[in-house]
Amino acid sequence: MRGMSILRAALLAGLAVTASVSSALAADPFKVVAFAGASNWPFWVGQEKGFFQKNGLDVTLSITPNSVEMAKNLYAGAFDLALTSVDNVIAYDEGQGETELSGPADFVALFGVDNGLLHIMASPDIKTIADLKGKTLSVDAMTTGFAFVLRDALAKAGVAEKDVTWVRVGGGAQRLGALLEKKQDATLLNTPLDLTAEAKGFKRLQSSSEALGAYQGIVATTRRSAAAAKRTEIVAFTKGFKASIDWLADPANREEALGMLVKNMRGMERPAAELAYAKLLDAKTGIYRDLRIDREGMKTVLRLRSAYAEPKKNLTDPEKYIDESFRDAAMK
Repeated sequence: MRGMSILRAALLAGLAVTASVSSALAADPFKVVAFAGASNWPFWVGQEKGFFQKNGLDVTLSITPNSVEMAKNLYAGAFDLALTSVDNVIAYDEGQGETELSGPADFVALFGVDNGLLHIMASPDIKTIADLKGKTLSVDAMTTGFAFVLRDALAKAGVAEKDVTWVRVGGGAQRLGALLEKKQDATLLNTPLDLTAEAKGFKRLQSSSEALGAYQGIVATTRRSAAAAKRTEIVAFTKGFKASIDWLADPANREEALGMLVKNMRGMERPAAELAYAKLLDAKTGIYRDLRIDREGMKTVLRLRSAYAEPKKNLTDPEKYIDESFRDAAMK
């Protein structure tokens, strides 16, 4: 009897500790900011299926209009974590960002989401990249990595920067809207935004993988100081995000997953959602099942930034911008 009492007391104490930890985690929402696009699908799943909550985390998601607002708000502490291109991490860490921050950015990549899933989309009358000469192209900002991808693809096709007109429009959702309204002739879109454009008759000219090979796209990032202060929350978020990807990858959940995509992606209809499902969940080229950060892809990002960014820097070390200890802890 005495042994049973001790066991009961230990169990109650353990439950009390667990409840205390969960309560502490849930006291303030864990605030995430992202661009409109594929990287948010696991987030929607995590919210709807309770994967974040199961890890003791109350999460919120805000959509940023452009990379400048993302960087400023993440730096200021308005958000705990961002889902953004790893190029933004490197740009601001190296003092090459589109806007100046009041101090060192100190951004760090925690885990990978995808390879960018980027495609050059153009007006129906444009058949090749060479046809973009004399046309107007939209970008988020000229100093961001996705713009570098577009600039590099054009250069390889013999189209110089001076041969086109560049317009700063904002994130993928803004660029898609401008393209559909025919305000510009072409832009770079990630999946599933490219599928929405294609469904409206716009032309797919080239993918980033065709133009560049390996490329690291979206990552989870925060400031190193915030990462140290919120390690438990970040690990919990990573666990929830991974559980969401596992749920998406299960064919038994296909219909429900498609429904979430149609519900959350403005303008997406069922046929485009089915294509998005196939592309985003492709085991080799879609959303990363293991949340890895592709080192070869990182080298491509650094090569482009070394070639196109100002002030000029020769960037070669991917590890400088990465801390995968949070991912490693979540994957145990």
